Amino acid sequence: MYINYNVVNGIEYGTLASSVRSGSKVSKGDQIYLGRVIDKDKGIFKSRERGLFTYDLKTNTFGKVPPDYIEPRKERKTRCPKRPGLIVSFGDIYVLNRYISNKGFYDAVDQIGYRNIDTLHALLAYYILSPHANRHAYDWWDLTYAKQLFPRAQMQSQRISEALADIGSEEAKQDFFKEYFRFLAKDETSCTDKKTSEYFTDGILIDSTGLPNAIHFPLTVVNNHNGKISEEVRLIYVVQQQTGLPLFFRYVAGNIVDVTTIHRTVAELKANGINTNMAILDAGYYNGKNADVLYEAGIPFISRMNSNYKVYKQVITNHLDTLESRNNLVRFNNRAIYVKCIPCRIGEKEDRPAYAYLCRDLTMRNELQKHLLERAVDQDMPDEEIYDAMREHGIFVLVSTKKISHKEILQVYYTRDQVEKVFELCKQDGKILPVNVETVATFRGHLMMTFMAAVILNMISKDLSATTMTAESAFMNLHEQHAVLYEDVKQLITTEPTKHMNIAYDALGITSPVTLPYQKEIVN
Repeated sequence: MYINYNVVNGIEYGTLASSVRSGSKVSKGDQIYLGRVIDKDKGIFKSRERGLFTYDLKTNTFGKVPPDYIEPRKERKTRCPKRPGLIVSFGDIYVLNRYISNKGFYDAVDQIGYRNIDTLHALLAYYILSPHANRHAYDWWDLTYAKQLFPRAQMQSQRISEALADIGSEEAKQDFFKEYFRFLAKDETSCTDKKTSEYFTDGILIDSTGLPNAIHFPLTVVNNHNGKISEEVRLIYVVQQQTGLPLFFRYVAGNIVDVTTIHRTVAELKANGINTNMAILDAGYYNGKNADVLYEAGIPFISRMNSNYKVYKQVITNHLDTLESRNNLVRFNNRAIYVKCIPCRIGEKEDRPAYAYLCRDLTMRNELQKHLLERAVDQDMPDEEIYDAMREHGIFVLVSTKKISHKEILQVYYTRDQVEKVFELCKQDGKILPVNVETVATFRGHLMMTFMAAVILNMISKDLSATTMTAESAFMNLHEQHAVLYEDVKQLITTEPTKHMNIAYDALGITSPVTLPYQKEIVN
């Protein structure tokens, strides 16, 4: 028995063969295809049927590779190897890596437990720094300082798909969040209870967004959300009210309406040890059943209420005429808004005490009245109809299970805008769209990566808030700082940072190095 090696299109393959002698003639006997040669010295091969495996020619036995074995990158054998690149893009990946390390966020990332830590760190950086699809990740890694930071990273498209499937496992997710809550608890605004290992946060914001997806798997469903029809997956984010940092995420099929998800979202928060003093919800999450769920979970909440509820109609009927008084006027975001607090009962049986806040936004009322009067002229509307239509212009109702001053309720409720900012970061800079994966397993990993990217981008945006730069513009400038590789002295020498680069360095508390040690490429 012997192994016959053959190179096809630059890739080496192995076939197990035997020699058969018939008289003076020797011919080939039965052959067994071993697959692509991964490590000839260690006898490691890869085929579609067996995956990664070992073969020992001496004992003629097949075996398993060690669990910590990292498959090397696929390299094609060529007559003329490419000239090494001695200038690499440096600033953005250097700053990002230092920032994550300085903040201690890698402690949570590493709890995911992916076997190749370089791949995990490099992939997280790619999700933040590059807008391109994952199939371009290897080129990004090969041409930047990421290759020095994460020399064993496997950034080929197939390896990334395998990594995402592992990163997205439920075990990896739970391990990450246990450490992530400890990371959040380091903030003076949060704490953990050592006896119960529960994480406490002053308030949470819950909202969802649609992720359009043309690739069909069970979560992709046709959905009609606010009149917009699309094939999508629904992503639910829980955001910490005080810091604006993403706290947790869930996903559901695209046709699941928001109002039906609150019960399980609360259950998952509890299961992950998250306690909260307040939940702030959009109108899509409010109904009597959800009010009961939050009451029973001991979570006070504030929500906007749609006009089809009995409490809304009662508040309008009984209190609209007395709303516009001097004592009810509140200034909020350069707007004048009348706000009146009214005790009420909510829940499916309307037996839960709460407070309704009847509000009228004068700016919105004036805009609606202007459009109404223009339409009234065109349609020759009678005065009585105009009066009835104008009566509820600019009106909305908030409901709270805690009594809050009518002058403060708007400030508290509209912190929920932070959820929209998180979604905006995810979609613009955090690479959550397009959903460029083909299985639910890789989709889960994709969501884990985008969640971690959203956390980091949110922190960076806050640290840059005193400047005129955004995270996107900061990294765009830093990308143009390069490093020159000097192999003889094993050094990298960076180019001088420009004014805008220095602003980003200073705001993020990082110093631009002049030289750094250089290590020769590791072939893995």
